[in-house]
Amino acid sequence: MSDREDRVGDLERELTWLSRHFVASRGPRAGQTLDRSAYVLLTRLEIGEPLTLKELAHTFQVDISTINRQVGAMLRNGLVERIPDPDGGMARKFRPTALGLDRLDADRAISRAGADRLIEIAGWDDERTGEFLTLLTEFNQSIEQLEGLTWSRARHPPD
Repeated sequence: MSDREDRVGDLERELTWLSRHFVASRGPRAGQTLDRSAYVLLTRLEIGEPLTLKELAHTFQVDISTINRQVGAMLRNGLVERIPDPDGGMARKFRPTALGLDRLDADRAISRAGADRLIEIAGWDDERTGEFLTLLTEFNQSIEQLEGLTWSRARHPPD
C-alpha cells in the first residue's frame, strides 16, 4: 500500500472508533431524556428553517420511512410540531417546540460536560482543542458538500 492508502485506512478506522467511542466514553446518559435520533434531529432543526420529511431524510441520508418513524415519535412526545409550509408548498414541515428545545438544551449541557471531561483527560489546551475543532469542522463541511447538503452552521447560543 502507498502512504496515502495507509493514511486513508487509518483515518477510516479512527472515524469508526470515534463514532462508537464518543457517545460511550462521555459517561452514563444519566439525566438525558432524548434518544440519539431526537437529539440529532432537534440539533439540525434548531439552526434553520422548518423542514419536510423528505428534506430531513436527505439531510441525514436515510430512508424516508426511518425519518417518518423518528419524527412521529417526536411529535407524540411534543418535541416537534407540524406546520404548513411557510412558502406555500403542499408538504407539511416540522420545527422544534419549546419543550423540544428545552430538553435539547438540558441534554446538551450533559453532553458538553462529557466532552469537556474528554478534553481534560486528553490533556488538551485551548489551542489544541481549537485545532481539532477546525479540522473536524472542515472535514464535516467537506462531507456536507459531497452530499449536496447546505445549511447554516450557526452555533447554538452559549449557555
